[in-house]
This record gives sequence, C-alpha cells and structure tokens, in this order.
Amino acid sequence: MFVTFEGLDGSGKTTQAQLLAEALRAEGRTVVATREPGGTPLGEEVRRLLLEGMEMSPWAEAALFAAARAELVERVIGPTLDAGHDVVSDRYVDSSLAYQGHARELGVDDVYELNRVATHGLLPDVTFVLEVDPDTSVARVGQSPDRIEREGREFRQRVLDGYRIVAGKYPNRVLLVDGTRPPAELHEEIRGRLREHF
Repeated sequence: MFVTFEGLDGSGKTTQAQLLAEALRAEGRTVVATREPGGTPLGEEVRRLLLEGMEMSPWAEAALFAAARAELVERVIGPTLDAGHDVVSDRYVDSSLAYQGHARELGVDDVYELNRVATHGLLPDVTFVLEVDPDTSVARVGQSPDRIEREGREFRQRVLDGYRIVAGKYPNRVLLVDGTRPPAELHEEIRGRLREHF
C-alpha cells in the first residue's frame, strides 16, 4: 500500500508517518518511509532550494516540487510498490494542490495536471490530512521557520482551505483527521481507518 500524510507544518504528520511505518514493520511488512521534498539525492538538493533558497515565482516553486516528486517516484516509490512492499510518505502530490494550487492561486486542477504527468498518474491509496489551525501550526514550528513556513497566518489558512478542497474532490482517498489530538490516540484512529481501506 501507498499511504501519505499531509497538513500544515507542525500538524504532526511526520510523527504519524513514522508511527505508521513502525507499526507496519512490526507486523512483518517491508516498508519504505520517505519525505517530500526529498527522499533522493536530487530531491534533497531541491528541498534545500525550496526551503532555504531564494524567493521564486509560484510556477517555478510548483515545478521544482514536481521535479523532486518525479525523481522520487522513479527511484523509490515506483520500484518499492512494484516489489510488493509498502510506502509511507511525509507529503506527496496533495501538498502541491493545497500550497501551490490553492494558496498560491495557480489552480488545483492545473497543478494536479503538472503532477499527473510528473508521477505517471501515481496516487496514494490513502492520504491522511492532519488538520490544525494556523495558530497551532505557528506555535509548533517555533523559531526557525523555513522559506515557506515564513508565510503569514493568512497563507496558512489558505493552505488549510486547500486541503479541505482536495478532500472534497477526492473523498475516497483523502481523509481529514484532527491533528490536535494526542499522537497515540490519533495513531490508533489512523490504523482503524486504514483497516477499513484494506
């Protein structure tokens, strides 16, 4: 299976991705855990550009995310799934739909089309969006925000709205969960919802 975790920075998605990967491995499954942008040498370089680099136009930003994603699908996600193993990813296509498609106003459908081509149409089986409000996101990120995290509260709200729009477009795949709940409790809910899918 291919499972992804989404949400604002500080939503707890990284923690939940790690908890799920560990739980699946404990069941004897082979799991590759990855993150975006990143997960490959090229992807990590693109990550540095995107999160620590200079300001850039929205389409340049979207294209860089798609380039890193194309490499990750080619080198990691695709081969892992083809081998019959599981992939758990901290972010994937839905990040671009929410951040660049909605919050940067490039259009969710246009950004989806860019990523559809870049990933050969590979979508997760299930995506969990951990919902936290912008103020919680800011408080959790702390004092060293990256280039995208430095955007203000209004931008974070647009991203959250974007995730809700994406969940509305893909209700069978994208599931909204309350990211303010204790991590262990949230993990149990995620495991239960996964069992409903598989």
